[in-house]
Amino acid sequence: MSHKRTPKRKAVIAAGSVVALGAAALIIPNAMAGQSDDNEAATPKTFTAADVPDVAAQLSELLGDAFAGSYYDGDQKQVIINVVGDNSQVIQQIKAAGAVPNEVQNSLAAIDAAEKTLKADATIPGTAWAVDPKTNEIRVTADSTVTGGTWDRLQSTVQALGDGVATVKKSEGTFKTFAEGGDAIFGGGARCSLGFNVTNSEGNPAFLTAGHCGVAAAEWSEEENGAPIGTVDAQTATFPGAGDFALVNYDDPATQAASAVDTGDGQLVEITQAAEATVGQQVVRMGSTTGLSDGEVTGLNATVNYPEGTVTGLIQTNVCAEPGDSGGSLFTADGSAIGLTSGGSGDCTIGGETFFQPVTTALEATGATLGGGGAAGGGDAGAGAGEEGGAGGEAGAGDGAGAGGEAGAGGDAGAGGEAGAGQGAGAGEEAGAGEEGGAGQDAGAGQEQGVGNGQQGVGNEQAGQEVEVEDGGGISVTIP
Repeated sequence: MSHKRTPKRKAVIAAGSVVALGAAALIIPNAMAGQSDDNEAATPKTFTAADVPDVAAQLSELLGDAFAGSYYDGDQKQVIINVVGDNSQVIQQIKAAGAVPNEVQNSLAAIDAAEKTLKADATIPGTAWAVDPKTNEIRVTADSTVTGGTWDRLQSTVQALGDGVATVKKSEGTFKTFAEGGDAIFGGGARCSLGFNVTNSEGNPAFLTAGHCGVAAAEWSEEENGAPIGTVDAQTATFPGAGDFALVNYDDPATQAASAVDTGDGQLVEITQAAEATVGQQVVRMGSTTGLSDGEVTGLNATVNYPEGTVTGLIQTNVCAEPGDSGGSLFTADGSAIGLTSGGSGDCTIGGETFFQPVTTALEATGATLGGGGAAGGGDAGAGAGEEGGAGGEAGAGDGAGAGGEAGAGGDAGAGGEAGAGQGAGAGEEAGAGEEGGAGQDAGAGQEQGVGNGQQGVGNEQAGQEVEVEDGGGISVTIP
């Protein structure tokens, strides 16, 4: 008899309707079209953020060295294509694709050369950098530990790159991984968050989390000091280095770890796609400490110099996170899996930078596919997102309580509260991490409500954010 288990909190995150991965290929019109076609193509088309990788990839191939990056203008719903030079034919090709040309100074080759210089001369713990296509510069950030001679060295290196190539700024707090203080999965004294359920290369259920969690402990459980439910695939766990991800195989191959969540209105939503991040894209993060937080992708291919070592290839955002959120899901309102929480600086009171491991890279490296083994739960008690004491409680992730139910980390503690991430409470109401409120009502990030039932959502009193799951499962994000 198979177990129906979803490790604490949100083992699978989904929202809204699911869009098929890889929308129909976009056809780039011939730049030599007639005059009437040119006039029509001069009006930018309306795109979604998910369209940007396809449009950018096709234009990159078409434009060659003139292509200098891309980003998404969410207000205008336009794809912006950076271009070096003012070649009229290149501009026409961009407009013919329905995108908006943006003439910039730095080519991709120049940016790449500058990043190599930073790696050689400024790999200093407490620093990070990522390309910002909106400014066509490398944005270098130094945390509060970078002072004196190291700060002078960093500034000197950035200045030597030349005008308009890179900028450097100070950040409050320190860059660190977020592998403690949460209430989702436990191993070796560390607490992390589960990212997305997947199916491993052998066809068995598994889940993705942060690599620094995977190298901290070989086995992970749903409760602190609880029986292990999963074992890390040590061959693929990566941290530091080219990423921050780990694959954890469920010990019981019959575990039904569904890639789905009940939004609280009886509708079961599945995540069936992983998508590339795009600068300017609106994203939502789920973590066991702070629940839901929203923000925007601000940089790609980020390099972060943690105290433990350098990690490359990350997504940079302005979404807040705190200890215990490591490994948690970054996703979009339409149900696209984007990333796994790695680390950053600041918290959900003062804000800060947070970095994420791209899901697409983690899936490719581990040979896993998005989605869990077994049927989805929800509805009846104990189904889907678990049994009482797991991520479920009385109604699993189904009927009345989102991902919550009565018991969070078993009993009244942790990420539970009376309604978990569902009706009445966010990341915990009654007990949290051993004190009233935990990461929920009165303490931590001060969240009052989780992924709501109907119009209820996640409020963050200190950060002033509100994320709601509306009727029908669509997520809306508002900043009061």
